Amino acid sequence: QVQLVEFGGGLVQPGESLRLSCAASGSMFSFLKMGWYRQSPGTQRELVADVSSGGLANYADSVKHRFTISRDNAKNTVYLQMNSLKPEDTAVYYCRASPYRSWHESWGQGTQVTVSS
Repeated sequence: QVQLVEFGGGLVQPGESLRLSCAASGSMFSFLKMGWYRQSPGTQRELVADVSSGGLANYADSVKHRFTISRDNAKNTVYLQMNSLKPEDTAVYYCRASPYRSWHESWGQGTQVTVSS
């Protein structure tokens, strides 16, 4: 099972930026599609962005042009650069590794992002 640990959450004001990191264990990271999801109180968990093993990125409409997902396979790490943050971006952000061969999907523990003035 892939183990994921997120870093970088915090409290920021509207318009500011944060960069989230997700560090993965194991040697198969480069084969996995990786994604960032978020969940706020009373809502379902939703996809924010994901990136394929080949670097192809996909974004939710609500974050397109503001967020950028990237990966560094040499460091087994996926990033989410969040710019121009809005109060509606407030949520717990989770890192996800897609299923691969005999492995099930893996989720990180989540990191809180709060955007408030």
